[in-house]
Amino acid sequence: MKKLPRQFYDRDTIDVAQDLLGKFLVHKHAGKTQVGKIVEVEAYLGPHDLAAHSAKGLTPRTQVMFGPPGHAYVYLIYGMYYCMNIVTQEQGHASAVLLRAIEPIRDITDKTKGPGLLCRAMHITKQLHGHDMLSTDFYVAEEKNPPPFKIIKRPRIGVDYAGHWAKRLLRFYIKDNPFVSKIAK
Repeated sequence: MKKLPRQFYDRDTIDVAQDLLGKFLVHKHAGKTQVGKIVEVEAYLGPHDLAAHSAKGLTPRTQVMFGPPGHAYVYLIYGMYYCMNIVTQEQGHASAVLLRAIEPIRDITDKTKGPGLLCRAMHITKQLHGHDMLSTDFYVAEEKNPPPFKIIKRPRIGVDYAGHWAKRLLRFYIKDNPFVSKIAK
């Protein structure tokens, strides 16, 4: 497997989101190398996207989103679950892709259907907030000849407060993958 370069993330967020499907999230820690295939993501397009955290502007929490592409944006929800995004596009744009679900490939035994469960299973915590995804211990990689798959587009989950942005088809997942977090017909 080959680690994705910075240029991969420095592109249109929707393109990055769809292109992350089928790639591998790798986390080396505690003497293990965990690997999960990314099967579901959501795109957050910047401050104009009312569902994006960056819609509230530059804050200590969102500062990473306004930074350069290819860095982890990790935050806590409900006081108990971490969620992980990867910053996309040029510095200052404040867009990112939320990783919603992975298919366990290596050294993952817990559930991974949902962003909080994914982070728990992969040992992703606040310590990885701002982490460069081109590092040697936490990154996304691709295989040489990935198998083909069909991408399904649906509205994002849990963003009803975002007006018309809640209906936008910005959630992408691999059709028929059993590890997708929630299927909406």
